[in-house]
Amino acid sequence: MVVGLVMGWMASGTQAQEPSINLGRTMAWSAYNLGTTGYNQAVAIGKVLKDHYDVNLRVVPGKNDVSRLLPLVKGRVQFSANGVATYFAQEGVFQFAQQRWGPMPVRLVMMSYGESNQALGVDADLGIKSYADLRGKRIPYVRGAPAVNVPTEAFLACGGLTWADVERVDFPGYSAMWTGVVNGQVDAAYATTVSGPTRKLEASPRGIYWPAAPHDDQPCWARMLKIAPFLTPHTATRGAAITPTQPHEGATYPYPLLITLDSQQSTLVHDLVKVLHLHYAEYKDADPGAIGWAMERQVFDWAVPYHDGAVAYFRQIGVWSEQYEAHNNQLIQRQHVLQGAWREYNKAPGNDFVQGWYKARAQALKQAEFDPVWLSAGNG
Repeated sequence: MVVGLVMGWMASGTQAQEPSINLGRTMAWSAYNLGTTGYNQAVAIGKVLKDHYDVNLRVVPGKNDVSRLLPLVKGRVQFSANGVATYFAQEGVFQFAQQRWGPMPVRLVMMSYGESNQALGVDADLGIKSYADLRGKRIPYVRGAPAVNVPTEAFLACGGLTWADVERVDFPGYSAMWTGVVNGQVDAAYATTVSGPTRKLEASPRGIYWPAAPHDDQPCWARMLKIAPFLTPHTATRGAAITPTQPHEGATYPYPLLITLDSQQSTLVHDLVKVLHLHYAEYKDADPGAIGWAMERQVFDWAVPYHDGAVAYFRQIGVWSEQYEAHNNQLIQRQHVLQGAWREYNKAPGNDFVQGWYKARAQALKQAEFDPVWLSAGNG
């Protein structure tokens, strides 16, 4: 993956309202629950919209992936500050393999690519130094949470392991899983390195350690990306037991991802991206993760395509390349293949709807020379 570099001008400081920007009087986003970093960043951006453009931003909290994306599909919000479920929605997998969903034509607007990583945190006193050392250890699985289980499986794969090589322990939710780590019920758990629950393990007598996913370990990365193509190499400087002088070499993905649907008005998306760029200095300190919205931190060749309104602005400021354009077009073509396969499958679905969809999906993607990634319902 290549992080886009700003080759054009960069704005700084407070800008006067630009008459060329038209965002209407009200705007609505869905986001994670109150108090989360995604919600806090949306609120900070809302203040910029109100102060400079007299736009009232309504942030609608959602406790899970479906409750954040449903308002977008229903037209109740124009945008969503979402997570990696954006990729699952594009692919029509896991919770989006149900008959009422299917693959979605989602588009990126911008993203926050901060200074933390995603990884499996382990009890420091266990002496685990690599993901391979997790063989035979107790690893949590959160029921109905592919955003947790898929990265967990990917990090196990970095160490040459599968779920069959560890003792799987089921939990009802993310918080319960991390309570299990702190209480010694399991030996490791997936998290963002800045996630609040990881601090409890760091402060405990055992402490916390994050095994590395070395960037020069090609077999590790080949196995990880086969399971989780949305991961990118990254060196974290923030998190539990992580500092600029004690960084963590591993993987991450952008969060939050500001997304919309392909049908969203291009001028609205263009102008919103422009505002996020022009006024970055005013909201970047509102939340520790908000630094990730800087233009030079944007990843222009991630796993989901950008909206054409965003692309138009990126071209104007000189950060979009022909390489990014080709990549974006390939992603859009992948979505077209998925949506075509969904329409065909629903004409005569199988008795086991979900499993039949995975089979039809894989067949269509392979025929179009795309990697299906998931061949069956698997570990969602």
